[in-house]
Order: sequence, then C-alpha cells, then structure tokens
Amino acid sequence: MSLIKPIQQADALLADIESVRHSSESSDKSPLHIWWLGQSGFLIQYQGKHLLFDPYLSDSLTTKYAQTDKPHTRISELVVDPALLPEINIVTSSHNHTDHLDAETLIPILAKNPGVQLIFPEANRAFVANRLGLPLDSTTLIGMIDGQTLDVDDFRFHGVSAAHNEVERDNLGQPKFMGFVVNVGPYTLYHSGDTLWYHSMVKILKGFNIDVAFLPINGNKPERRVAGNLNPNEAAHLGVAIDAKLVIPHHYDLFAFNTADPADFVRACEQYQTPYRVMQLGERFSL
Repeated sequence: MSLIKPIQQADALLADIESVRHSSESSDKSPLHIWWLGQSGFLIQYQGKHLLFDPYLSDSLTTKYAQTDKPHTRISELVVDPALLPEINIVTSSHNHTDHLDAETLIPILAKNPGVQLIFPEANRAFVANRLGLPLDSTTLIGMIDGQTLDVDDFRFHGVSAAHNEVERDNLGQPKFMGFVVNVGPYTLYHSGDTLWYHSMVKILKGFNIDVAFLPINGNKPERRVAGNLNPNEAAHLGVAIDAKLVIPHHYDLFAFNTADPADFVRACEQYQTPYRVMQLGERFSL
C-alpha cells in the first residue's frame, strides 16, 4: 500500500512557512496561518510568531510496537523533520501519550529553538521532564490546570480539561488530559487534545467565541485497545454546539488501526450545518 503523500513536505513546507512569515503585516489585520503536520499536530503562525500544537513527527511508535500484536503501521509520509522547524516559540503537549508527547519530536525542536516553551498539564510535570531529560524546574516547562489563564509570548492560553476517556485528575485535582483555548491577535483557537464529549464541555467552551476548533474524529472503539476520541458525527455536532466558526478535524491518517474517514466528518458537518475545513497533510490554510 502506498503511503499518503503530503501536499507540502520537507523543504517545500519550510519554504512556505518562511515565505508567509516575511510577508505578514504587523497590524490587527495580520493573517493567521495554519499548517496540518499530521495526527493532532498543527503549526500556527501569527505576525511571525509560531505556536506548535501537539506535534508527532517521528516513527517512534511504529518502531516501539513493530513486533507486538498492536502494530502502529504508518499510512502517511512524514511531513517534516522536526529538527528543521525554525523559529518555534511555543509547543503544547495536551497529555502524555507519545503521539502528543514524543521525545524524538520534541528534543530536536528544543535543540533547534533554545528559547521555546512547552505548555502541558501541570499534573504531568514529572513525566514530561523525565521523558525530555529536563529538570523539573526548567524554564522551558510551563504547566497549566483547567480554568487557568496564562500569557506566554504573544499568546494567551486558557486551560480546558479533556476526557480521554475520562476527565482524569491527580491527587491534587489537576487534570492529566487537557485542551487549550488560545487567543492570538483577534483570533481564538481551541485545540482539544484527545477527548470525548463530557457534560460541562459545551458550557466551558461556548463563551470563548471560538474562531477555529481543532477536534479529533477517530472515534472510541474498545477493540483498538487505546483511549478513544470524538467520532466524526460527535465532532461535527460539538462544533455547532460551541458556536465555532470553523472546525478542522485531526487524529486520523497516521496509523492504520486508529484512523477515520474524513468524508464521514464532512457528511456530518453538512447535516448539522457545521462550518468546516478538511486539511491535507502539509497544507496551509490562512484566515
């Protein structure tokens, strides 16, 4: 089976990122640029600053599970070598699963961008520090809890709990799985991390006036033996429920055993009249 090829990849992707960085005007009308880097990873650019949501840019899981009964067979090509991503200001890790906290992705990014800051659930601090070989009090590490608001560089982060499969908390009541609402310039983004729909979710999110919601669509199937997510129908329905102006799906087209058909999401969006955009790997979409 041939692998899905990104629409932009490697040098072409890097050239695209650089070209719009130099052309962005410094005003309230500056465009917001979004690239899908695969799985749940999105690169956001605004006025030359870069936020990287939950990147997974390696084959670490494919290697780890190659000789097991749960192979992580890749179905798409790698979009870009993480060691080549320049000018990254902030990276998020919504939880500890390797496709959202990957040492083989993050350590090269940290090395290339020594001033980068990593935002993650505070409950996971010891795990994050150990995986990345950093001290617990490293200035690189910024932990958050749900309900917290934090300004980092030109971005304002709001912590939102996530249910993967439950809203799991540590002994201090801090969530282990999170999403992030981010204000940058006039735009408001919501990256869900991995999550199912939970009872207070709509109430929490609806007041943020979200411009773009990045929601998973791979679903929740116990036979996969991994924690689940929203399915295509649920993601489309949630987008309408939280009044998102645009929903972009994620968490598919990486591993053969844990994916979804974005066409199902499109059909659900048309049913619910959800504004949507299905991105291609490596594609840029600008607001």
